[in-house]
Amino acid sequence: MTEENTAVTTLPGQEAETGAGNHGAPTLTVQLKMLDDGLEPPSYAHPGDAGADLRAREDVVLAPGERGLVPTGVSIALPDGFVALIHPRSGLATKHGLTVVNAPGTVDAGYRGEIAVTLLNTDLHEAIELKRGDRIAQMVIQRVEYARFVPVEELDGSVRGAGGFGSTGGFGAAQA
Repeated sequence: MTEENTAVTTLPGQEAETGAGNHGAPTLTVQLKMLDDGLEPPSYAHPGDAGADLRAREDVVLAPGERGLVPTGVSIALPDGFVALIHPRSGLATKHGLTVVNAPGTVDAGYRGEIAVTLLNTDLHEAIELKRGDRIAQMVIQRVEYARFVPVEELDGSVRGAGGFGSTGGFGAAQA
């Protein structure tokens, strides 16, 4: 285990190394504490990627339909006004049916514990075996708007109104 803290500090216009290559200037400083010396820190695979890959801290086998909480060995300290959203990796979802149960998972700015990902094997027939260090999810950091909720007697009108699920169509009745 390590007590190492890492912060990305780069001025706009400078380029910084992110572990997987040179991806341009970071626009945010996030403190990172790796809880496992043997794992790679979150990193962006390609220039312009929105999500930084998170890795499994331990081996996991998920049977068809099984879900499991997988630790990543990563703790972060987000600045107030930001959230980290944990998304499935598209390749794992497409090839193996692996998804994040509560997608996107939410890591609030005040949380300082280990990020763990609740994965679900949606494949009906095959188990999925994840090895320590495998990329299992991606973390997207975004700004958060804080709303002031104002009670009113009636809401402002809109074209959609109260139409909910399916109200905009998309699957019409069979043509005769």
